Amino acid sequence: MDMPVTTAFEGIWLPMITPLRGGYVDLDAAQALARYYRNAGIAGLVLFGSTGEGNLLSLSEKIDMAEAIASDPHALPLVFGAGGVDTRGVATAIRRLDKLAPAGYLVPPPYYLGPSQAGILWHYRQIAWATERPIILYNIPKRTGVTMTVETMEKLALLPNFSAVKECNPSVLSALNARGRLAALCGEDLSLLDHWLAGGRGAIPAAAHVYPERYVEVMRLAQAGHAEAARELFEPLRGLIRLLFAEPNPAPIKRALAMQGLITDELRMPMTPASRELSIRLQRAMGALHSLPSRLQTA
Repeated sequence: MDMPVTTAFEGIWLPMITPLRGGYVDLDAAQALARYYRNAGIAGLVLFGSTGEGNLLSLSEKIDMAEAIASDPHALPLVFGAGGVDTRGVATAIRRLDKLAPAGYLVPPPYYLGPSQAGILWHYRQIAWATERPIILYNIPKRTGVTMTVETMEKLALLPNFSAVKECNPSVLSALNARGRLAALCGEDLSLLDHWLAGGRGAIPAAAHVYPERYVEVMRLAQAGHAEAARELFEPLRGLIRLLFAEPNPAPIKRALAMQGLITDELRMPMTPASRELSIRLQRAMGALHSLPSRLQTA
């Protein structure tokens, strides 16, 4: 089934968790989550990234989950995370996923290997041969072990497939936004407000799993020039964002969603659930945020 396609990647694209139950992907929960985030104003979903435990899912599990979400006639556009050490293996997986007609792919450079910039360029060019779909670069060194330079990213931007990059470094985000040669998608959740206020158009924030409508409000307020209102709404979120990354992602996010009754709190080993101590802190922070009024009317 074809999915809606976009090359803009504007707005908030949620790197959605993969709900599990009894060791299997919970397709009903995945469909319900996708509807929930669509109704909250999320622009699209990024499946099978690090937040989605993508490296722990089989290709058949990915296809089943994507097809389940896309079966909704009003489904959000989907981007698939597609990473690996072996370039040929990544390209093969993308060719199989391509039959689902996603909005694009989020592709990191080969992790663990630490390739040179020339090696990174070669990797992405081979991936570009495997699909005509848009490719979002992924420049998060703590995950990949290698840093792409702005020069490397802008070389790739000259090719038709490469339309955006998920970037966490605030100074690089600022540079990319200023240069305007490649769309910069904010991947550092604490930098979201600054990104929107500096003219950023898109983001892939994992923390937006919890109270997604508030993140959408912050974006709309900032983009409409209501900087103080956006800041007032975003500041209370900072404490929760820190808690959601206080233990290995996505354990805290899954715990928070389970507290809201949206999923079963289950991860695939070697990923383990959040600690009891963190759960107490999450509950306290979420309770405080829940009591705050919405400011959507001021946008």
